Amino acid sequence: MSAAQFAIDATGLRKRFGNTVAVDSVDLAVDHGTVYGFLGPNGAGKTTTMRMLTTLTRPSAGEARIVGAPVTDRDAVRDSIGYLPEDPPVFDELTGREQLTYFARLRDIPTPEADRRIDAWLERFDLAGDAGKRIEEYSKGMRQKIGLVQALLHEPDVCFLDEPTSGLDPRAARTVMNAIAEMADEGRTIFLSTHILSVVEELADAVGVLADGRIVTEGAPETLTRQVESDSDPTLEDVFLAVTTDHGAAVQWR
Repeated sequence: MSAAQFAIDATGLRKRFGNTVAVDSVDLAVDHGTVYGFLGPNGAGKTTTMRMLTTLTRPSAGEARIVGAPVTDRDAVRDSIGYLPEDPPVFDELTGREQLTYFARLRDIPTPEADRRIDAWLERFDLAGDAGKRIEEYSKGMRQKIGLVQALLHEPDVCFLDEPTSGLDPRAARTVMNAIAEMADEGRTIFLSTHILSVVEELADAVGVLADGRIVTEGAPETLTRQVESDSDPTLEDVFLAVTTDHGAAVQWR
């Protein structure tokens, strides 16, 4: 692990596409070994922010560091991060095992160690029996699990996960959630973007809500819910609605 103060550190992060500002002055300070829930409506700028933090899109302004390395230096950052986009980058013509073996080679993981890790993850995600099938035959949930294994295979310090439980049945989703919790316990940092708020409520140590390219509120889930007035016990959904919409008198932000 790096001696950097924060796993993810961003100041004034901004991305402009022509006349459109997709991300506007985002600041982040995410501790090592934590799960950070990154929430926001569709089009809020979540994916663009994650693409900047994973070196796939260059910021228009501001700066960000991953375990101390600037995101403008892809070579310095790449070994420290894993990224699962909403649509996993897999090759339909490869089998599940071939996909993971190919990725392990790209990451320079020695073959015996790669085989050990691949076998363990395939077993854990109930994919061992389908590892010899082409990915084109996989369901959406199976593709999602292969994409997640691919993001975690090189044991990165920071994992960026975009909708990691999308398309998964409850049992598989629970397996993924347990894996996320265990990685955080091991000292890894998880930057988690999802619309499934119950996943964030269970796993996140801190939450940031993005709207119109800006973080409109941030804090521990229990701290944020205490700031909402509601007719019943407030939830993270109430927080989300209160800070991203004019939800009316039933849910108000203090």
